[in-house]
Amino acid sequence: MVLKEWESSEKEILEEFILGSGVLEYPFNFIPVGYNLGFEHNFLIERTKINNLPVVDILNNPFVDLRSIGVLMNKGEFKGSGLDKITGKKSDGSVLPEWYKNKEFDKILNYVESEADEFIKLNVWLYKKMPELLAQFKQENSIN
Repeated sequence: MVLKEWESSEKEILEEFILGSGVLEYPFNFIPVGYNLGFEHNFLIERTKINNLPVVDILNNPFVDLRSIGVLMNKGEFKGSGLDKITGKKSDGSVLPEWYKNKEFDKILNYVESEADEFIKLNVWLYKKMPELLAQFKQENSIN
């Protein structure tokens, strides 16, 4: 589900997220899984403050951020480790503000859905491959 600001308001979307996820009640009610969650973290903090809502701090509770794995897959380099660089994601999102300004909401939705699809592909692949890598590491280092 994509919550669309142009169909409601930013404040309503934030309220729905805060109340619907239980993010403020118990740390394991909502566990963010994403790529470069620092962006979402900073956005949520600033936008909840601006909208006079309880501050949502997603990085001080359990979370899974695949960005560090992207950096490792990119030989330890941050440059070139964006989701758009290691998956089939078409761009880095820098065109989104212009699409929003021009009310090209269909393009925004296509971008969001494509980004989600590419993230899910990477996430599923990692869930399959990481246990194999752990087993290989343990075998190569004589760890029980």
